[in-house]
Amino acid sequence: MRVLVVTAVPVERDAVTRASGADGEVSVRRVPGAEIHRAGPYDVLAGGVGPAAAAASTAFALASDRYDLVISAGIGGGFAGTAPVGSLVVAGRLGAADLGAETPAGFVPVTELGFGRIWHVPPRSLVKAAAAATRAVTGDVLTVSTVTGSAERAAALLAAHPGAVAEAMEGFGVAEAATLTGLPVLEIRAVSNAVGPRDRDAWRIGDALAALTGAFGKLTPVLEGWIHHDRHDS
Repeated sequence: MRVLVVTAVPVERDAVTRASGADGEVSVRRVPGAEIHRAGPYDVLAGGVGPAAAAASTAFALASDRYDLVISAGIGGGFAGTAPVGSLVVAGRLGAADLGAETPAGFVPVTELGFGRIWHVPPRSLVKAAAAATRAVTGDVLTVSTVTGSAERAAALLAAHPGAVAEAMEGFGVAEAATLTGLPVLEIRAVSNAVGPRDRDAWRIGDALAALTGAFGKLTPVLEGWIHHDRHDS
């Protein structure tokens, strides 16, 4: 089993690698513009912040080796009432929340303009198994280019995407690259803050990173079983 895990920043990458391999050994190899840390079954890449950086770095990594699955992982914001701070989220869908156009009638997604896509759907059996193993909430995870910082923006996102449970900045970009190579994708987020008014004092980044490590510690047997038995039936 070979799984590429794409995070935004090194602290997220290190949280994943801490869960991988009983011996704690991590090897490093370089790809254009980045380095991949290999620990157990995971190749973990800190690909940069935002969907464009995530898509580009994922594409470079996928061109450098063969994989069975791609995972977008890290911390993110959770919507109140569905994904509290400290919880885990597994995406049932990965969506581009702000890819489209502003019009006099409001925001129009790119699909309604007649081109592109705004959703990627991971294999349902994998989502179900991963969520059960990690006790995660499932729902739509929105990819945004600007982190939400007001109650008004949070309400607008939920009005447009009532199935949303979390927001982050990379999942859709990772999914775009994975899909172009024919690979399934999964997104896992540990909730560090509530989506809404920006209050850095209320963020629990350390707790979220610890939750991310714990999640990957439970995922390995799930992924092995899915890749070897369920992948082509999903």
